Amino acid sequence: MSGGRAVAVPRIVGVVGRRHRHNEPKSGGNRQAKIAARAAEREELSVEPRPFAGFAGECDMVAMREFVPSATTRLATPGDGRDITLATVLPGAIAGLVRDELLGGEALVGLQVQVHGPDPAADLAYAVDWASRAGGGETLTSSHPSDSTPALADVVVADAPLEIAVHPDFSWWLADGAQVSPEIAQAIKNANEVMMPSARVTADGIEAAWWVDAGEKAHIRWVRPEDEDALFEALARVHAAGGLHLGEGSRFAGSFRTHGLLVPVFDLDPEMHHQEWAPGLQELDARLGEALAQEGPLGSDERASRDGLRARQVTLR
Repeated sequence: MSGGRAVAVPRIVGVVGRRHRHNEPKSGGNRQAKIAARAAEREELSVEPRPFAGFAGECDMVAMREFVPSATTRLATPGDGRDITLATVLPGAIAGLVRDELLGGEALVGLQVQVHGPDPAADLAYAVDWASRAGGGETLTSSHPSDSTPALADVVVADAPLEIAVHPDFSWWLADGAQVSPEIAQAIKNANEVMMPSARVTADGIEAAWWVDAGEKAHIRWVRPEDEDALFEALARVHAAGGLHLGEGSRFAGSFRTHGLLVPVFDLDPEMHHQEWAPGLQELDARLGEALAQEGPLGSDERASRDGLRARQVTLR
């Protein structure tokens, strides 16, 4: 996760009574590790590979969870329910908080959390459901979804577009008029110091293209909504034709898969403003659209491109 460094949250450790059963796996033994690994694998396989599929802001939600440092957006809730602010990360990387009524009573939930389960949508649904009912001044350290947790589509209007605010720092962690303790001030200062400048490129037809200034280079990470395998073949076709770039000063760096989506990454000239890449994104989007519409197997040059692109791909889950 490439978000800002979160404030540490103390853990509360509970004491569990020991069960005297001789057939339990020995703590720290190979059998216990294998059982835990198999259980985790079964749980992972039972989770929807695209947890935010069906939501108008799926690609941006994935970006906000995986690598955007400081951004917020308003989630519309069904009926006359309380609106919820969705944030990349909250202080301490907690799951949710509701500000004191004297400070506006805003309810916020975070995507980049310190403790999470295998299903980000279930975690988020739990936090939104909690935030819709919590009182001012309450906090939710972590989500604990269960069979009684509503589906995300039951607590968030799926087709409502996201109006994302990108913040230059983490000063939004503080409500107007809030008293700032030295610890909180230091936490915000620490988070600001490790945060890299980021922006969302806005252009007609372009969604979830996120720019970041990493120092010597800048990058665009572009979360795409298409089927992973179909998009990967389209990238190979465009690469073989010499068109996998955003114009002069750009270079395709690779791609990664996360939450069932493919994210192409481009190295960029850091001297250029992020909005200067909008035309290049639109032109590449058109080339990819043409490639996605092509039928039939890849040609020999395209297969060679596919193999080369695959060598530069990583998977984040």
